[in-house]
Amino acid sequence: MSNELITYIVAGLCGLLIAAAFAWLIVLPAWNSYSSVLERIAASFLSLYVLAALVMAGVAGGAAIIYFWDTIAA
Repeated sequence: MSNELITYIVAGLCGLLIAAAFAWLIVLPAWNSYSSVLERIAASFLSLYVLAALVMAGVAGGAAIIYFWDTIAA
């Protein structure tokens, strides 16, 4: 196995873990909060805003690390 393949496998497994955690910790409670199917679908759709906020926070954190890398590494 090459190092590149190992990197892809680890990244894929991390992506699956994050998707499962999002579904379990965000979507499932939103789904169980309502009794009507339409309300449940709407709550699940609106949880995508939470996902977008989490992704933006991750991108901002990554950008901050890249920007301040010289200071961090020194």
